[in-house]
Amino acid sequence: MEWQQLAALAIVGIAAFLLIRSRLRPRGDCLSKSGPCGCSAGTGPAPKGSIIFHARKGRRPEIIVKM
Repeated sequence: MEWQQLAALAIVGIAAFLLIRSRLRPRGDCLSKSGPCGCSAGTGPAPKGSIIFHARKGRRPEIIVKM
């Protein structure tokens, strides 16, 4: 086996290992605590507004913002 084949097999093996490890690793619960996902739990209540995206085939899409 040449060194290029060994390097290619090593790259594929590392990529497979990382994909399998990410599947098996438990995920953190973003809603219960502040973590690396970017959400924060203790900032207070969220505003009571809503955004509605409405689209029909053949019509213009609408974006409705309710405060």
